Amino acid sequence: MLTIPGLCWLCQMPLACAKWGFCSCCAKALPTPPPCCPRCGLPCAWTQSPCGRCLQKPPAWDALVFVTDYCPPLNLLIHRFKFNATVALAQALARLMLISVLDARRHSQRQKPDCIVSVPLHSRRAWRRGFNQSALLASHLSHWLQCEYLPQGIRRIRATHTQHQLNARMRRNNLKGAFRVDFPVAGRHIIIVDDVVTTGSTVAEIARLLKKQGAATIQVWCLCRTL
Repeated sequence: MLTIPGLCWLCQMPLACAKWGFCSCCAKALPTPPPCCPRCGLPCAWTQSPCGRCLQKPPAWDALVFVTDYCPPLNLLIHRFKFNATVALAQALARLMLISVLDARRHSQRQKPDCIVSVPLHSRRAWRRGFNQSALLASHLSHWLQCEYLPQGIRRIRATHTQHQLNARMRRNNLKGAFRVDFPVAGRHIIIVDDVVTTGSTVAEIARLLKKQGAATIQVWCLCRTL
């Protein structure tokens, strides 16, 4: 069920600009995550440099930007977006990501991206759902940031089990050989867009493929990072 145009998705109050999706009060009231590592996105004491976990075993990507933890109200909206086919939420959710990305840029020297890719769905799952939620988010972000978006840059060539039913080790094994890179990568600064990063297995597998083919840097942008 779609909200009435021009009303906040959360409080249902009229918006000054209908395209915003959320009023300023609701946007500011979203849960603020604790201090997190700029690389892995997990809680740590110091936010200006990689945490001890990343120094010992760095993830395949170079930086991670997210809006908040996977908790209400954003997790409820994401579920509505993905599983109730409420695609009208895409622009409002992408705007929250944009705010977080711009804020991260102000507080750190992030490399300007050359292109954006999104985590793909297998063709059968995309057909059943009717859309790829990560692709919708990436499309809006690329338009606002005037950055090239490659909707077919990463392809899922093997169907996998649903990730949320698996533990971390099973997730990694589940994704081996599941993706293929279909664009020139060497020397490029690349953004991977996903809706939720839990263990990071999916984006890590894609990032490893990109780094193997010579990507200069890789950032992960998502709505929620499970903390």
